[in-house]
Amino acid sequence: MKVRAEKPEDLEAIRRVNVAAFEREGEADLVDRLRGAASTFSFVAVESEQIVGHIFFSPVSIVQSGRSANVGECAGDLRVLGLAPVAVSPEYQRQGIGSLLIQFGLKECTRLGFKAVVVLGSPAYYPRFGFIPAKEKGLRCEYPVPDEAFMVLELESGALEGCAGLVKYRSEFNQLE
Repeated sequence: MKVRAEKPEDLEAIRRVNVAAFEREGEADLVDRLRGAASTFSFVAVESEQIVGHIFFSPVSIVQSGRSANVGECAGDLRVLGLAPVAVSPEYQRQGIGSLLIQFGLKECTRLGFKAVVVLGSPAYYPRFGFIPAKEKGLRCEYPVPDEAFMVLELESGALEGCAGLVKYRSEFNQLE
């Protein structure tokens, strides 16, 4: 199994993986809409020259909450990404490919200077990678989701110190049904 950055010739295979994994076109359409935006990253898992998994990261912003004595400003150089989606072809699921993609992606995000990653996902799955409920860091999701499903991982220890607010995804996410 090899994980690498997506290439232009991978686009159709990536779309197929997302449609198969989610059993709908919404996530595949989202990736297509996000592709090419600044600071987005797309990685694939390849087995026997076939793309069997995909992960995508896109920038998010943190809108400051009302100021209080214990809430400071987010650092000016704070660069945060959202992890979404991660998809594995159904016939390759439960073989560690999703974990491999997430671990590779997080290492690349760190290497590229990002300070944190948020994810909206299974509270039973993402903590194994170090994600914690985002509300523990003073962050909340712009979408109405359970607190335990919206998580964050600091890629640099203390990066979110004193930073609190509403996490907003790129507008392309608003078209996802």
